[in-house]
Amino acid sequence: MTKFTILGCGSSLGSPWITNNWGKLNKKNKLNIRTRCSAHIKKGDLSILIDTSPDIKKQILDNKIKNIDSVLYTHEHADQTSGIFELRPFFWQNKKPINIYADKRCLKLLKDKYDYCFYGGGGYIPIIKGNLVKNNFTLRKKNTQIKFKSFLINHGHIKALAYVFEKIAYLSDCNGIDKRNYKDLRNLKYLIIDCLKINPHPSHFNLNQAITISKMLNPRKTILTNLHTDLDYIFLKKNLPRNIIPAYDGITFNV
Repeated sequence: MTKFTILGCGSSLGSPWITNNWGKLNKKNKLNIRTRCSAHIKKGDLSILIDTSPDIKKQILDNKIKNIDSVLYTHEHADQTSGIFELRPFFWQNKKPINIYADKRCLKLLKDKYDYCFYGGGGYIPIIKGNLVKNNFTLRKKNTQIKFKSFLINHGHIKALAYVFEKIAYLSDCNGIDKRNYKDLRNLKYLIIDCLKINPHPSHFNLNQAITISKMLNPRKTILTNLHTDLDYIFLKKNLPRNIIPAYDGITFNV
């Protein structure tokens, strides 16, 4: 059995913002408190993060995650990567560098910005090992393994990575999917997909676009993530088709 958890489902500033701006969200509903996007995969002893958001420490503590074996990065933006240094205690615990996986552009930018994590120096010990992600790859621990497929998706001026595994697809930051990749996204059990706002946005799907994509790909369940402050949880629950639901921090399912 594979357990998948959406650790954070908020947009780049989360909700509420640091200025206590809630936008159109009902502040009395705890499901509207959203940290930045990150996710966790657990199968047997194998523990994998997708992205290290600025809120990753709180997310890991809140979800009682005891170990991290690997990290998959979708792209280099700060709301997906700036918690990378929080991996240090897992390096100390495991006594070996943690493997991270990213595309060429993202990996280079991470190495440039967080060089001490990769190379050490100045009293620091390298805590992570960078790996170029492949279109098809497998992560293993003891007798447990998960097979992944990855491909690039549009995210405004850059590309991000989508990850598909065990009938689950994770596309947290996205405003376009190449038609040749539709075959890998059809008829899944779970489609987790970007849905930033009600109005159109140049680098994210909006609500109508996310619904359209879901209907076309026909998963058993679609979960909307990367939610901005104009998308209240109850508003979404009342107005979405039955097989589409809004994410909330800590939502978990098993496959």
